[in-house]
Amino acid sequence: MEPGEHLFRRESGRMVATLTRIFGVHNLALAEDVVQDAFCRALEVWKFRGMPENPSAWLMVTAKNRALDVLRRERTARTFAPELGRLLESEWTLAPAVEEIFAPNAIQDDQLRMMFSCCHPRLLEEAQVALVLHILCGFSVSEVAAAFVSSHAAMQKRISRAKKVLAGSQKLFDIADSADFAARLPAVLRALYLLFNEGYHGASAESAVRADLCREAMRLAALLREHPLTATPATFALSALMSLHAARLPARLDASGELRSLFDQDRSRWDAHLVEEGQKLLDLSAHGPELTEYHLEASIAWVHATAPSAEDTDWGMIVSFYDKLTAIRTSPVVALNRAIAIAQRDGPQHGLEEIQAIANSERLAGYPFYHAALGEFQFRSGRPDAAREHFRAALALARNAMERRFLEHRLVACQPALSSSVARE
Repeated sequence: MEPGEHLFRRESGRMVATLTRIFGVHNLALAEDVVQDAFCRALEVWKFRGMPENPSAWLMVTAKNRALDVLRRERTARTFAPELGRLLESEWTLAPAVEEIFAPNAIQDDQLRMMFSCCHPRLLEEAQVALVLHILCGFSVSEVAAAFVSSHAAMQKRISRAKKVLAGSQKLFDIADSADFAARLPAVLRALYLLFNEGYHGASAESAVRADLCREAMRLAALLREHPLTATPATFALSALMSLHAARLPARLDASGELRSLFDQDRSRWDAHLVEEGQKLLDLSAHGPELTEYHLEASIAWVHATAPSAEDTDWGMIVSFYDKLTAIRTSPVVALNRAIAIAQRDGPQHGLEEIQAIANSERLAGYPFYHAALGEFQFRSGRPDAAREHFRAALALARNAMERRFLEHRLVACQPALSSSVARE
C-alpha cells in the first residue's frame, strides 16, 4: 500500500465520523465527499510543497474549513445535524461550534458514535462489518467485496442499503444513552470480532492472511477500551484475544510466503510484545462477574501463545476451555476446534469421532479446513487412502493460492512420510 493510501485509510474514518456529526447521518454522502475533497487537495498541495510535518492535522484543518464553507453555503437549503440546532444559524456560533466538534477528544467520541451507528439492530452482521470497514476504516467497496468474497456490484448494493438504514436514524448514536448502549455493545464487539477473524483466517481470494484487517479491528477495539462506558470486561477480553492472535501473525506465513499451521510455525517469530499485551488485557478482563466467549477464546489463545511448542501445550486445559465455550456458544466451528484439541490430547481416532459427532456439520461442508482435519486424522490413524480423499475435497474448496499450496503439501505428505502438521487452529 502506498503511503498516501495508508494515510487516507487511517484518517478517513476519523474525518467521516466528525463530519457526519456536523452534517447529520442523512448527509453521510456529503461527509464522504468532503473527506475525498480534502484528500485530493492534499495530493495537489503536497506534490509541490511536500508532505507537512503533521499530515493528519493538515487533513483535519482542510476538512474543517471545507465543512464551514458547506455550512455557510447550504444552511438555508439543507438540513444538518438536528442536535446542533441554532448553533449553525449564526456566524458567531457556527465557527466555535465546528471548532469544538473538531477537538481531539470529540473526534474520538465521534468515532465511537459512528461505530455504534454502523451496528444498527436492523442490519445483519455482515452488513454491520461491511459498514465498519467502509466508513470507519476507509476501505473501498471493492476492498470490502474482496474481504467477503463478493462481487463489487453486490457489495455496493449491500452498503447502499445499509447506509439508508443509517440515514433513517437522523443522528449518530448517542453512547450516553445507557439503555440503548447496553443493547448495542454486544453487536459492536461481534462486528470487531468478525472483522479481525476475516483478516486472520478469512476467505479472501487475495491472501489467507490480511494483517490490515486485523490492525483495523485492533485499532477500533482500542477506542472502546479508552472510553469509560465501553471499557467493559468483554471489551478487554476481545482485545486480549486480538493481541494474542496477532502475536502469531508474523509466523503464519514462512519466508517464501507459504501458509504455516500452528504446529509448524517458527515460534521465535511470534511477537513477544503482543503476547505480553494480551496477557495484561486478559488480566484486566477478569474484573467483574462476566464470563463471555471472548474470555474463553482469549484464554485458549493465551495457552497457545505461552507454550514453548505444540508438544508442550496443555491440551487438557484447552479442551476444558472449549467445553466451557460450547456451553456459552454452540457452533460447528467451535466443535471442530474442540475436536482438534481432543485429538492432540487423546489421539487422532478420538479426534475423528468428535468431528463425526458434530451437530449441524453440514454447515462446515464448504470450509476447506473441516475436510483437512478429517484428512489429517485419517492419515495419523494409518489410513492414507481415506486421508487423500479428504485432502482432495479440501483442495477443491481452497479460497486462495496460499491455501491451495498448503493443502497440496498435505496431499504429498500422504505418500508415505509422516508429518506433524494438522488442521488450522
